Amino acid sequence: MKQIMIPTAVLLVAFSTMNGEAKIPKKAAVEARERPAEWKNLVPGGQFIDLFEPMPIMAPLTSDTWGGDNVKPRDLSNGIEDPAWSYWCADVLKADDGTYHMFTARWPENEPRGHFGYFDSEIVHATADHPMGPYTYRDWIGPGHNPELYQNAKGEYMVYSTHGRFYYSKSLDGPWKAGTYNFDKRERYAFKNYVNFSFTPRSDGSVIAVSRRGYMWASKDGRDDWSEVSAESVYPKVPGVFEDPVMWKDDVQYHIIVNDWKGRIAYYLRSLDGFHWKTEPGEAYAPGIARYEDGTKLDWYKYERIRFLQDKHGRPVQAHFAVIDSDKYSDLPNDIHNSKNIIIPVVVPRLISLLNAEPITADTREIRMKVMAEEGFNPHMDIDLGALRFGASEEVNYGRGSKVLRTEKDGADLIVTFDGKGNGFTADNFAGKLLGKTAAGKILFGWVRLPGMESAVPMLSALSPKFEFTDAGLEAYVEVQNFGEKTSEKSTVKVLVGKEGKEKQIASGTVRALKPFEKAMVRLVCDSSLPKGSKQTATVLLESAGRPVETFSKTTALPGEQIR
Repeated sequence: MKQIMIPTAVLLVAFSTMNGEAKIPKKAAVEARERPAEWKNLVPGGQFIDLFEPMPIMAPLTSDTWGGDNVKPRDLSNGIEDPAWSYWCADVLKADDGTYHMFTARWPENEPRGHFGYFDSEIVHATADHPMGPYTYRDWIGPGHNPELYQNAKGEYMVYSTHGRFYYSKSLDGPWKAGTYNFDKRERYAFKNYVNFSFTPRSDGSVIAVSRRGYMWASKDGRDDWSEVSAESVYPKVPGVFEDPVMWKDDVQYHIIVNDWKGRIAYYLRSLDGFHWKTEPGEAYAPGIARYEDGTKLDWYKYERIRFLQDKHGRPVQAHFAVIDSDKYSDLPNDIHNSKNIIIPVVVPRLISLLNAEPITADTREIRMKVMAEEGFNPHMDIDLGALRFGASEEVNYGRGSKVLRTEKDGADLIVTFDGKGNGFTADNFAGKLLGKTAAGKILFGWVRLPGMESAVPMLSALSPKFEFTDAGLEAYVEVQNFGEKTSEKSTVKVLVGKEGKEKQIASGTVRALKPFEKAMVRLVCDSSLPKGSKQTATVLLESAGRPVETFSKTTALPGEQIR
């Protein structure tokens, strides 16, 4: 076992539930969520769950293993499993030498708390020569749970763990050192213990993250210091108890899948800049998606902690799930039940680019697109052109959108010209969706950023105003910081007071241009007198050209003797 450097403070946090002291959580009731009626009209490929493909059979299916009949027979070489260990979450990266590196959490199967031994799980490193597995134990990283792997601006590999811990190394083979994140919630809501974060590096070396409850964070270098940026959750405004988000970025946009564990439904969201999100219709995943190429199905009771192996374009090529064959409370020590990490291939989006230079609107007559050839994909032969639709996802997910007018060859690539009619694009759209079928009848899809849309943008965020009574009257001081990738333009800051719907503007000023992660303090003279010591709900509005208005509200007490 390799020697690991772990600060004592980290060990105290990590082992606060050691030796069986952690209690098994109470069993929570599952609530049935009603699906929107219009989801029944989604066409194949219109929801993310359609993208999961049959698993290849790497080794003979066998029933000589742990688990109920619902998960047998199965291929034991898929992912990682071991009768002596309970495996759960996992993240995988392909190294330059072609080896696949997995970082996963595990605990002994005979742990007295059964499945809930995960309170004292450990993070380990496993490797495989094939992306589907089998992954075999390589070395121990340290105590922790729900690991996620990413690289910071220094090129270090970071393995996130719950409770705000991380391990870092210059090499995937270690040695690994332990550290703790410095999370600055900036007056905003933060879920306790900072669990279940998902991280995405940006092109400038900075990193953003989404937390368990859907709040966005940012770090200049992706290492120790993190700031909470968003004022509210980016998750769908629907009933749900959300957890286990996964966020990733490809050449076109950012993506999130998040699970409502209580409602047993997962949602899929997209974003141009990583801070403003829109929810796609349909389910992202659900029990029942695991099946083999020969038709054999596995009925895993629960799917959690989805993660993706991505290619050089950021596209997911396979999904990793933590699965268990029974409910968690039925998984006891030394019984037939257990958990593992499985791998399911997904349909890979095609590489496409738009040839239109001008923005695409309802008046656009023709839309020209290049569909790129790739290994294993010949656009001249492998597309059912009659089934292709292009446009806003709100249209093509339901079988609508622009239709093909004509095609032309461009070497190995294919140029497709669509009738602009019915594209459905509005000011809310930043990417277009191509959806249809291959010549073999399988799902074919792709995303493309619309003309004029940039993912690297400024992102201003404010703290609540700090009020002060002076000889000139009431003044407000507002701290503004840029968490984007580009320098901001001169922007407007406004302060309003009052409850929602009854706000009154009391001050306005300007914020100078700010470089990424630069901050400024703006002094504002208020044109309304407010009683000293009174409690006020103050809202800060940040207005920048071409950007959504950013708001942040907080109730604060003005200086002076408290009014009773």
